[in-house]
Formats: sequence, structure tokens, C-alpha cells
Amino acid sequence: MPEYENLLYEESDGVALVTLNRPDRLNAMDNASCDELRAVWAQLRYNDDVRCVILTGTGERAFTTGVDISGSWKQPASPFMVDDPISTLGPKSNDYWRPVIAAVNGMAAGGAFYLLGEVEFIIASENATFFDPHVSHGMPAVNEPMFMLQRMPLGEVMRMSLLGRHERMSAQRAFQIGLVQEVVPQEELMNAARWAAEAIASAPERLAIEATMRGIWTAQYTTLANAMNSGVAFLSLAGAEEEITEKARGIKEQTRIEPRIR
Repeated sequence: MPEYENLLYEESDGVALVTLNRPDRLNAMDNASCDELRAVWAQLRYNDDVRCVILTGTGERAFTTGVDISGSWKQPASPFMVDDPISTLGPKSNDYWRPVIAAVNGMAAGGAFYLLGEVEFIIASENATFFDPHVSHGMPAVNEPMFMLQRMPLGEVMRMSLLGRHERMSAQRAFQIGLVQEVVPQEELMNAARWAAEAIASAPERLAIEATMRGIWTAQYTTLANAMNSGVAFLSLAGAEEEITEKARGIKEQTRIEPRIR
């Protein structure tokens, strides 16, 4: 992988760690950061050594606060052609279909939801907070809550979007409503994320993981009937039916896994 100016990249044991690295700007993203993050997903699409990705931010204060409003963002003159600088930053928007876990430490605000809306699940430290400040700055919150509506109840999305900077959702509340899947002490965040990532990366068949993801995401964004029809194709792409049946017969011979109880 190439060197980056605003990102940190590490890779080991089938897991890539991608870190937003502008702590002096609360990991807010400028033009260069956006270009680099898209480049990371593009590179990872061809890296079969990586089976799972952890996405996080440097420092204790923020995962990311979205767009760096001090940056220079050019927009077309026509209101019918709007360039949202971070609308295509997530893994799915860049056609990357291997698991991504978000490790959220500190603030996740505004444009952070473009990223959090496209990860498989979220692990948060106890000091993590979630909020959308748009309306407090006189700006509409539109795309960000659309992403969050796929992961949060309507009332919670409305409350967060309309209260703006007046309220921040705690990590514990985010866990209660299902936005976050695990809350851990700050010092344990990366260990918790790496445990999950390495467990996913240890699966014997990469395509089985990818087909599982595609099936679940398809069901999330379309009707159940359409998703079930697509599921046949996902199963076929992951392996012929006879191969899957043979694997099922060999379950007794597989290495025993001692599960952790969450």
C-alpha cells in the first residue's frame, strides 16, 4: 500500500487497520483525506490477503466530525448538480465488499454517518458520542440521517437530526437502540475491534463471508422477496451447491471453536 498524508494504514493477520489521521482537526476530512480514503478502498479490492478491515480515528477526541468546513470545496453553479465531498467515501460506495468494523472513539458527527452507514457493525468506547450538527449551523441534515435511518429507529434519527448541537447521543444509548453493537472502556477499544476482525478473518472461505454480507445488505435495502431471489445467485457465486453440501457434512471434523458470550 502507498504512503498517505491523512491516513494511517497497517496490515497483519488478515486484518487491515485504516485510521483517519488529522487529530488537530478532529479527524475532519478535507479534499486530500477524501481522495486517500477512496484510494484505500480501491487498493483493498485487489488485496486478497485482507479479510476484514477496522476503520477508526486517531486520538481520544473524535472518530471524525465529517467535512472539514475550513477546506475549499468547489461546487457546480447549478443547484441540480451538487458535489457532496464525502457522499462516496464508504466501502460499499466504492464497491468494497469485505467486512469493515468501525471502532469509534470520541465524537462521531455529521459526515461520520456516511462511513458508519456502510460498515458491518460498530464497536464504541465509553466516551463515544453521536450527533448531527447541521441544523444548528443553519444547514439541512438530509443524506446523513437517511443513512442512519437504516440503522436507527425513526424517532431517534429525528431527535438527533433536529436537536443538532443541543444533544449528543452517548455510547450506551447508541448501544440500547442498536446503532452500536458493543461498548468497551476506551483503553480496550482496539483490542475488542481486533478480536472481532481476526475472528472474521479466520473463516475458511472468503466468498462465504462476502456472500453472507451481500445477502444481508440486499435484504436491508430492498424487499424480502427480491432479496430472497438474489440470495440464490449469492449462494451460487460462493460455491456450487454440492461443494456447500460437502462442507456441511465435514462440520464434525472441523477444529472446535470456543465461543465468547457477549
